[in-house]
Amino acid sequence: MGQRVLVLLGHTDPQSFCAAMAARYAEAAHAAGHEIRRLDLAALNFDPVLHLGYRQRQTLEPALETVRADLLWADHLVIVFPIWWGAAPARLKGLFDRLLLPGFAFRYRPGKAMPEPLLAGRTAELLVSMDTPPWYYRWVYRDAGIRQIRANVLEFCGIRPVRVWRVGPLISSSVPQRERWLDQVAARAGQLRTTPGRRHPTRLNTPAPSEARRTLE
Repeated sequence: MGQRVLVLLGHTDPQSFCAAMAARYAEAAHAAGHEIRRLDLAALNFDPVLHLGYRQRQTLEPALETVRADLLWADHLVIVFPIWWGAAPARLKGLFDRLLLPGFAFRYRPGKAMPEPLLAGRTAELLVSMDTPPWYYRWVYRDAGIRQIRANVLEFCGIRPVRVWRVGPLISSSVPQRERWLDQVAARAGQLRTTPGRRHPTRLNTPAPSEARRTLE
């Protein structure tokens, strides 16, 4: 039995190299027997600003309801995004701000220092492009933008382990180099285990695919 894999393109340009990586991963994972859904950040219509924090509930737009349902459906989450100014794009951060709310992604516990993670039982993978040499970003900049998403967002909500693959420097790469990277993306997807490490308990009747979501079954 294959895994349920949600591939989220966190780049707002559908013609970007990140988009090519997301497409290649989805195709290869589907060929390996997994059930795939794709979400493209550029096609999601939502306000990325959490205007009042957690003080007052901000109604989720239909696009965010779709993302929420897909995240609950998934066993494995793949997020493909670029590093801009040392971190992920603002709209991707806005998606996390709006979506990963108390009661859904985590739950505060009286008398406990740390909230209870509510998305446990899922794993994740980050495919990250950058113009900075990956070794420099990792050891000099301390992987700041990647650590934010891996540790402060995904692992905080119980999603683990989170594997990371860094691609770059993109700005000086040749066409053959980019093709080799895409082949490596396909190889990573092909190595995804055919059964989830631990099937999470949450099951939903999810809505039909929208413009923002593509399903390969």
